[in-house]
Amino acid sequence: MSAALAFAQHPDRFEVKLYERSASPGGMATSEAINSEKYGASYINDGVQGGSPQFANTFAIFEKLGFKGSEVGFQISFGRDPQEEFWSNVFPSEVIDKFGPDIKKFGKVLKIIKAMEPVFAFIPVNKMLPMFGFSKDFGDRIVYPLVALFFGTGNQTPYISSAILERVFMDPSMKLFEYSPSSFLASIPEMRAFPRLSLVYEAWKKEVEEKSNGSVSIVTCREVTQVKRTKKSVTIWSRETKGTNNDQGIEDPGREVKEEFDQLILAVDADAALNILNRDATWMEKRVLGNVKYLWDITITHNDLDYMQKYYRLEYDSSLRSKKRVEERDEEAMKQFEFAEKNFRPLYYVRSYPSDKTKIEMSFDLTNYQPQFKGESAYGPGGSGWHNSRASSPSEDTHSGRKVPGDEYPPLSDHVFQTIFLDKHGSEELWSRGDIDKHKVILEKWWKQQSHRWQHYAGTVPWMMWINGRNRTHYAGAWTILNMHEIAVVSGFAAAYQLGAEYPFKDSEECKRLFALYLGASHGVRMRSEDRKGLFK
Repeated sequence: MSAALAFAQHPDRFEVKLYERSASPGGMATSEAINSEKYGASYINDGVQGGSPQFANTFAIFEKLGFKGSEVGFQISFGRDPQEEFWSNVFPSEVIDKFGPDIKKFGKVLKIIKAMEPVFAFIPVNKMLPMFGFSKDFGDRIVYPLVALFFGTGNQTPYISSAILERVFMDPSMKLFEYSPSSFLASIPEMRAFPRLSLVYEAWKKEVEEKSNGSVSIVTCREVTQVKRTKKSVTIWSRETKGTNNDQGIEDPGREVKEEFDQLILAVDADAALNILNRDATWMEKRVLGNVKYLWDITITHNDLDYMQKYYRLEYDSSLRSKKRVEERDEEAMKQFEFAEKNFRPLYYVRSYPSDKTKIEMSFDLTNYQPQFKGESAYGPGGSGWHNSRASSPSEDTHSGRKVPGDEYPPLSDHVFQTIFLDKHGSEELWSRGDIDKHKVILEKWWKQQSHRWQHYAGTVPWMMWINGRNRTHYAGAWTILNMHEIAVVSGFAAAYQLGAEYPFKDSEECKRLFALYLGASHGVRMRSEDRKGLFK
């Protein structure tokens, strides 16, 4: 969709068709309707919740379309048992005191990894931690849950590149947390909850089609089945679907349409790209794309408070506090305890399985996280919506559905939760999925999730530049670097840019920073001279 937005700036230069298998664009960025009378809001964003304020390109697009993200404090609750497991970024606990020496050392190690990033890119976290003398428990209790939470690395976290860990804290475009030598996480960082994503992508589609004067068409319910590339052109075969993401959605498998194009952008996951290319894939494409590993996760959206209280800490309790800091009357800690007593409302919950502490389960409190539960517009605070400034009407309800406005929170018994069970083939025997009351399940969805193992940064990421642009083909998707909405957006801009389109936010240094980095990493080029600034432009 970002590639289409870039091409739409040049209606006289490009004729583009975007084929989307589903009934609407957006990929994992989906919204689902829920019972507003029962849950206090008429919808949820269920695949992507929000992002860091550093997602400059994402929020620039949102604002261009009349939407805004909503500020929310990124509160996290790790574990349940106060002595062995529980810790939070809201206030210091016994666990944080227990790992005090490891936490102090961690800051120095981050600086070493940053200075030697090309080396540590190929060293997984589970090898790096013992290299520097960190305890195994520190990795299991502190490091793995945190990284899994932020990057969605799930149960593959021990095997991710150490360079990714460093970027959680130190990369200006990706970091969310400030490191603290005394409490590990220095503060409650600001997150931005996304507006209603189904409306965002609907507006995005209309913007592209209107701005391009029809030269860019977005065709939903259609999938590409095969591709044949020559030195002169790209031939594709496509067919209709029912707008679903499974093989049962095919309307008529025999009715394929053949078309010819000059260039191809495969903005699909690596597995799908290889399936589409099939025998036309080069040896290099097979090696680079085939190295990407995918896992299957399932999200259960539910209203089962008993399940959540059984496995997580949802409410503040003075017994969770660091006894050492209470006895010392630590001024900063006492302020944090006072804040937590009144305002402890975690968005994220993470727990380790007792029998294998390297493997985790995550949950969200969507009521605490998503602003529609507090009565906010589906466009976000101050958002007007694309169609409000044009002669068009929305196809979906734009109101939150909540009767009580303002800062009032419903009781926990009315909250909507979402629990993610990770890695079906590697961890299903550990899942507690059966403990969720079936009568309180709102929605179940399976997701294909990329693994961020270190091999991805050895065998795929540095080699993308050697397949991008070859054989009249470019690749786009978060998997090309890191599983983040912001990476997905800049990857599409980069593919279009390489084919001659303008980068839409070239006047924004904040947006341009990550775009330029991505262009270099995945395409092996700099921005065009007219788009660069400085003495050596």
